[in-house]
Amino acid sequence: MKTMVATKRKSDLLHGYVLANVFFEPSTRTMCSFDAAMKRLGGDVISISESNSSAKKGETIEDTVRCLQCYCDLLVMRHPVKGTAAKAAAAASKPVINAGDGVGEHPTQALLDLFTIVAAHPRAVSTNEGVNLDALTLTLLGDLKNGRTVHSLAHLVTRLAKPPTLYLVAPAALSMPDAICDEVQRCGVQLKVSEDLTAALPSADVLYVTRVQKERFATEAEYEAVKGSYVIDNAMLKGAKKDMILLHPLPRVDEIAAEVDDDPRALYFEQMENGMYVRMALLALVMGADLSKL
Repeated sequence: MKTMVATKRKSDLLHGYVLANVFFEPSTRTMCSFDAAMKRLGGDVISISESNSSAKKGETIEDTVRCLQCYCDLLVMRHPVKGTAAKAAAAASKPVINAGDGVGEHPTQALLDLFTIVAAHPRAVSTNEGVNLDALTLTLLGDLKNGRTVHSLAHLVTRLAKPPTLYLVAPAALSMPDAICDEVQRCGVQLKVSEDLTAALPSADVLYVTRVQKERFATEAEYEAVKGSYVIDNAMLKGAKKDMILLHPLPRVDEIAAEVDDDPRALYFEQMENGMYVRMALLALVMGADLSKL
């Protein structure tokens, strides 16, 4: 997909198909990249948000989906309540892609994260037998309790042929849910846990930073207690490996200083670009497109 965009800009692979972008929670990258992905493949997009939908009148998610699927061929959904994407999929007769469900999951983000790691890290290996990351330590940092991106990424690494060591760094109040840690260990992934970034950083091959998600806290005081727990700046990165890669699902607040953007290890904007290519591939596969026509 990346090569096609670079050489042809656009394809007719999904010409005649319509995607419904259904976003009941704010989004920049996910919404726009799905929109661009569909259009790069020759399809069309209709977009709806909570503010301009009948959800404002009390319509259920099931009824919303049953109506929208009358106008499209597949739906992409983001919702602030965990489990809503699964409810939508159960009600729909057309494909539904989860674009983030509250503090639950963000599966397509995990796919683009893995794509970026494999493409960018010299010790990441991808073959016909699967993805081999066992030479790497993947360090997840920040709000691991509420961060749906890290939940999905942790699930995804358990499915790799050879997973990385997973190092979880977070304040105690923002630690990874026990159920996910249990799954990771049950699948044989080596797991390390710490609150100390300076202790974890020297072994990190991939540092995946997340923001503290203010919108998930019940009170301002609870947020202020953990806000700014970790900050990645040039001084901090002096303790990191030269070939480490730095990722972030974005948006960032204050957890990565702007000065870091010029560091060659900072790949979060490349990571976001990869999101469009990965979502293009996903849309094509879901719709059963003939990839030989690219």
